[in-house]
Amino acid sequence: MAKRTAQDIRRRNRFDALRCVFAAAGPVSRQEIAAATGLSFATVANLVAELLEAGVLAEAGHEDSKGGRPRARLAVNAERGTLIGIDVAETSVQVELFDLALTVLRSVRLPLPQADVRPQDVVEAIVAGVEDLTDTAGSSARILGAGVSVPGHVEREGGVSVFSPYWSWRDVPLRSLLAERLPMPLYLDNPLKAGTVAEMWFGAGREVDDLVVVTLRAGVGAGIAIDGALYRGTTNSAGEWGHTCLVPGGRECRCGRRGCVEAYVSTRGIARTVRELDESSPLLDADEDTDGEAVVAKVARASAEGDAVAAETVTRTAHYLGTAAADLLNLFNPQALVLGGPVAERLGEPLLRQTRDVIAEHALPATLQALTCRLGTVADNPVTLGAATFALEGFLDDRETFGTVAAGRRAARAARERTP
Repeated sequence: MAKRTAQDIRRRNRFDALRCVFAAAGPVSRQEIAAATGLSFATVANLVAELLEAGVLAEAGHEDSKGGRPRARLAVNAERGTLIGIDVAETSVQVELFDLALTVLRSVRLPLPQADVRPQDVVEAIVAGVEDLTDTAGSSARILGAGVSVPGHVEREGGVSVFSPYWSWRDVPLRSLLAERLPMPLYLDNPLKAGTVAEMWFGAGREVDDLVVVTLRAGVGAGIAIDGALYRGTTNSAGEWGHTCLVPGGRECRCGRRGCVEAYVSTRGIARTVRELDESSPLLDADEDTDGEAVVAKVARASAEGDAVAAETVTRTAHYLGTAAADLLNLFNPQALVLGGPVAERLGEPLLRQTRDVIAEHALPATLQALTCRLGTVADNPVTLGAATFALEGFLDDRETFGTVAAGRRAARAARERTP
């Protein structure tokens, strides 16, 4: 078993302290960070000193400490630099530029070819999006990093798209291809991990240590956080829950198997459910090759208006989702289950309520005891936000940045000790 080093512990503490600052409604004190994280005040003071010297945090006024020295209030220094988050989906690439406080500054979405998407097509779209967003004087020099979310199995350390079910890619060195065109640190992962990190830093996962985030879009999967840290598995493939079997011998899935969860609760799976209920339903798209997202939007509207086919589609989707999620929850026993992605956003509370009821029928009592089920709370696109957070984590983990800061602090301390 791999042991956590002192550097690993310091890295985790640095993340926890900064997440606390992000989670606050306004500037916070060192004392408040210590109380929220459970870290000692001395540890927090050292971490904050590093983050201040690196320019990540800035003092934002002082507060009265009831007769003692006024306490400094701390906030993220949004102007320290910019981050880029990139969501490569089946039919398009969305690129967003964030400041260091993870506020969206600019956004662009570029289409991908309708069929036979090649790695070079994705590279060109990403590069075009980044260049469009950074086409202002001096902005490219301030980019601290870019996170790229690619569907499927990603080998994170090497930046390789090992397998993408959308286009049947295998072992594509995507980070290397992008590095030839983009002069910034690049961090690759998939939407399951990106969406979960976004919820951990900015959404429903800020309040819990054990979390499962189910992402429902053209692809389906589960991001898992254990004890406040993202669980990746040995080969970074943890969370491919969408390709576990729900209905033996059931619908054909894009992965080539039958009966997968994804075949029932993805956007395409929901379109298939509508078709099984009524082949002539006006809820269906005329184009059979679409990803089903437009159908989900129609189902949401029609269900709210009392349409019987739409309402039954939501009920069946909740049945499939709740049945599959119950097994997942029994395995990991999290504090919270979060439903995210376009399906959850569109179908909203009716899907959540019915899914929760199905989970209650199938999950163990001990699993349900401390469980809350909720919709994702990250606004806009959690995948681009999570991808940008990968870049933020990479910057925070940069040995050159924080090694230089730490070395400078040690030298200054030594000089003070030598001074008579």
